[in-house]
Amino acid sequence: MGVNPGDVFVHRNIANMVPNTDLSAMSVIDFSVVHLKVNHIVICGHYYCGGVKAAMQAADLGILNPWLRNIRDVFRIHKDELNEIQDEEVKYKRLIELNVQEQCINVIKTAEVQQAYRERNLTVHGWVFDIHSGKLIDLKINFKKLLEGVMEIYRIT
Repeated sequence: MGVNPGDVFVHRNIANMVPNTDLSAMSVIDFSVVHLKVNHIVICGHYYCGGVKAAMQAADLGILNPWLRNIRDVFRIHKDELNEIQDEEVKYKRLIELNVQEQCINVIKTAEVQQAYRERNLTVHGWVFDIHSGKLIDLKINFKKLLEGVMEIYRIT
């Protein structure tokens, strides 16, 4: 990213999830947006993510089931697009990208982000890191369009 130590506030979890029930993720968003006054939030997934791969399996994974259900919901939301993809690796990569997009939407739904957008034009970015090529891919998610789309239902501020 070309930044100095301390310039990036990082929160990590399995499959870069941002469910609204995760108090850790919600606390990180609140702290970074409200107190640190960040202007950019990046959701960064990576190709060959084990969490996304596990969610694609029809298997009981115990305690992981509730967490992976969020990724399975991403598949459900985008099943028409994903089911048209015959190549399993291409489908897997596309699900990773769609998961990043949906997690960006989850971030946009929060009151802190909506308020910061109005006050200082905060932006949410979706990236995927390709662990084989070393490339960081900007998914070019249209933050403004996504924000408009969710505001009808999720307008908080």
